[in-house]
Amino acid sequence: MDLTAIPFFNDLVTLFKPALFNIYFALASIPFGFPFAILLALAKTSSKRWLRWPAEVFIYAFRGSPLFIQFFMFYSLMLSFNQTLWKPLGVSEFVLHPLFIGPIVLVLNTSAYAAEIFYGALRSIPKGEIEAARATGMNTWQEFWVVKWPNMLRLAWPAYTNEVVFLFHATALVYFTLPVIDEQKDLMNKASELFKQDYALFVHFSAAAVYFLIISMLIFWVSSLFYKYLTRHLNTNRSIKLKPNYLR
Repeated sequence: MDLTAIPFFNDLVTLFKPALFNIYFALASIPFGFPFAILLALAKTSSKRWLRWPAEVFIYAFRGSPLFIQFFMFYSLMLSFNQTLWKPLGVSEFVLHPLFIGPIVLVLNTSAYAAEIFYGALRSIPKGEIEAARATGMNTWQEFWVVKWPNMLRLAWPAYTNEVVFLFHATALVYFTLPVIDEQKDLMNKASELFKQDYALFVHFSAAAVYFLIISMLIFWVSSLFYKYLTRHLNTNRSIKLKPNYLR
């Protein structure tokens, strides 16, 4: 049987390159969003107002506004400095490029959501462990690395995994809000282009959905392995389940 004669399989081949752009936006955002989120969470737990208030305002602003609007507003802000700043510096094409703006907005958005996750994990750390660390004479830095850091990761990891998957799904909005340059189309843009040719909506968008499903499953799998490592000292077999529980 010739699979190339089946439109669905043709779409899978055609959408492979666009899927790489979605993967790029996710991979370019997570390494920066993760540490930034931790800094925001630590700032929010701080007793110092000059640290806590800016973190709270940032988290509220980016969690309270749609990502779609954030792309528009950030691109408009960068565009407003084009004549006065970017062109004189000779970086106009770079800073206004979707491959640059996309990850920045995604970093700001995911760091706000992840910060709230890590903040909740920090508040859930058993106080007895923190008191024990202080009783042994640990300073603030040692207390964080020995007690707070491993507990925070273990408690927050399942929820953070969901945030990473949501971030990957959110990459579909980049080229819906930012200009498409040359053939740099992601999954949704390319599926929309194919749809306009023959109006086979189910075929084209189903093929795009397959890529989202497969990559999401890979994220869950890798995250589950890391979660098993975080909980290796426990006597229970803990993992992030990939299949739903139909019976409870």
